[in-house]
Amino acid sequence: MDLDGASSPTVSTGVQEIPGRSTQRGAFYQFTQQNLPACKPVLTPAAIIATFLLMGLIFIPIGLVTLRASNSVVEIVDRYDMDCIPEEYRNNKVAYIKDDLISKNCSRFLKVLKPMKAPIYIYYQLDNYYQNHRRYVKSRSDLQLLHGLGYNDTSSCKPLESSHNLPVVPCGLIAWSLFNDTYKFSRGPSELKVNRKNIAWKSDRDHKFGKHVYPFNFQNGTLIGGGKLDPSIPLGDQEDLIVWMRTAALPSFRKLYGRIEEDLDVDDVIVVHLKNNYNTYSFGGKKKLVLSTSSWLGGKNDFLGVANLFVGAFCIFISIIFLLLHMKNPRTDLMGTWPTYLGIGKTLPVDKGHGMVHWLYFS
Repeated sequence: MDLDGASSPTVSTGVQEIPGRSTQRGAFYQFTQQNLPACKPVLTPAAIIATFLLMGLIFIPIGLVTLRASNSVVEIVDRYDMDCIPEEYRNNKVAYIKDDLISKNCSRFLKVLKPMKAPIYIYYQLDNYYQNHRRYVKSRSDLQLLHGLGYNDTSSCKPLESSHNLPVVPCGLIAWSLFNDTYKFSRGPSELKVNRKNIAWKSDRDHKFGKHVYPFNFQNGTLIGGGKLDPSIPLGDQEDLIVWMRTAALPSFRKLYGRIEEDLDVDDVIVVHLKNNYNTYSFGGKKKLVLSTSSWLGGKNDFLGVANLFVGAFCIFISIIFLLLHMKNPRTDLMGTWPTYLGIGKTLPVDKGHGMVHWLYFS
């Protein structure tokens, strides 16, 4: 078919159906026969090279910005589980941690190397601690945490669902292994106050732990785990427990302990008075104390910035490779060569599938 005013041969897409075939034009029929209008992009070398180059120019600045935000975070990390063991118990750490008659007090000195602006977040970090173990994760009763003794089905908490024939609230391994190291901080003669409110997720405080559910018969059995709970404070207000029971996915994790709401200056020496109560020695775990500021991106984490830089550099590298290959072996535009290869004024059969044969006419 010739177009009016056309000075050169063009390709038309006139379609003629073979007589005898179905001529239904319903949308459902066209959909099942794959005859609906469709658009397919033509991936030319120039488009591909430009796309990879654009992706590189986007990802590299994002990586630099996120890496700068991560580097602006100031952290002090101190591992204390080994140094806080008396010399005579270095060869038998488990006996030391299990003996209640031995003092667990320990002092650590942390020097501030960069200014730290408030709020300064206090975390405890545990390594080689698998809170994501299936039996550990399932060992809890969410309905009991919300309703207390009014909910009696605590079979998921076995063997820590009862003690002395009385139910345990909260039951299960997660609550039983509550972290119980404590920290106090001072700078010079003055104590640094630690704000321990609002350290847990608001949704957990309001919807997962009851405001009228109190600890009952907790840590009263022969097998004592981690920390104890104040029976006069409802579970919804015991934020240490709420933070601990949001289990971590990885064997190395940090959990928020509190916040210091004072700025720390360069060369300040922070004295940490801690109690080394928690038993990580039985399974080869590690304990660390972390003081950290934050940025608009959160805490210190270089992975996001490095990943963006890698993706951006890789995209630019690929675009350069494609450009060199295209310059060496340029690809001729396929649409422009059809009349040359197929001839002018010829009608060619095109198989559309499902027994339908259409005809493509070139003029």
